Amino acid sequence: MSTISAALVKELRDKTGAGMMDCKQALTETNGDMEAAIDLLRKKGLAKAAKKSDRVAAQGLIGVISKVKSGAVVEVNSETDFVARNAEFQELVQTIAGLAADAGGDLQKLLTAAYPGGKGTVDDRMKEAIATIGENMAVRRTASLVVNDGVVADYVHSKAADGLGKIGVLVALESAGDTDKLMALGRQIAMHIAASSPQVVNVEDLSQEAMDRERAIYLEQAKAEPKNAGKSDEILLKAGEGRLQKEFVNQAVLLKQVFVIDGKATVAEILKQAEADVGAPVKVAAFVRYQLGEGIEKKEEDFAAEVAKTMGAAKQ
Repeated sequence: MSTISAALVKELRDKTGAGMMDCKQALTETNGDMEAAIDLLRKKGLAKAAKKSDRVAAQGLIGVISKVKSGAVVEVNSETDFVARNAEFQELVQTIAGLAADAGGDLQKLLTAAYPGGKGTVDDRMKEAIATIGENMAVRRTASLVVNDGVVADYVHSKAADGLGKIGVLVALESAGDTDKLMALGRQIAMHIAASSPQVVNVEDLSQEAMDRERAIYLEQAKAEPKNAGKSDEILLKAGEGRLQKEFVNQAVLLKQVFVIDGKATVAEILKQAEADVGAPVKVAAFVRYQLGEGIEKKEEDFAAEVAKTMGAAKQ
């Protein structure tokens, strides 16, 4: 069995809010597997959810651009937020976002695209910027959406400049309706997506693996409740379907979420209501939501240790 470090226990505690000893026990039982430990704590009712947003660490900007029937989003990272406020860096991200639409979501194609002004490729321009600004930077990812009939609307949250911010959203609406009204609706849906962070558009888009995982967690939680003592797994699974729908499906699926701007109707109902104004049926074909730094492991800084190390080096 591998040794469970204090840092690993702390990471699990930060992600779940569970007690230190519970976290250590969970990691011991799962041989240090973080995701398995999170599931185990949830099954025991000791953690409400896996807070994957805690992994956010990178600085930089999300760049978004919409060209009515197409749109693109990029994430360009820097080491500090100070650089993200730099005018040169912001212009760089805006230019790269403008090129991203033609890359079709292919990062390598974007990096090898010609950068405007005869400065070589996007990758070459990034290297030049690193040398000029004096900080490591990288184009981390890109995505794009296209529709034949309809619009691709965009929204940027925590806006730093035009098309730049901490969260960027694209949403593709398929419809033969009025373009301007569709774009206005699309921007509202994009704002909702930024706030509510759905996983998929439709229930059918949820993977069976995700459904089975959540179902297993609710089953273990039900088993732990004294009132359910002696009940079969079949009965408990049926009883847990309501929770599965309310606590997982209705939160993960865009069309089932309560529209944040309305606060009452679901997104599906809002789309239906919009048909009369738009002049045709409206369908959400796809969406992309980028949040700055999501999924990047946070680097733990020990300031005291860094100072001690620096002082020690100075004495040598």
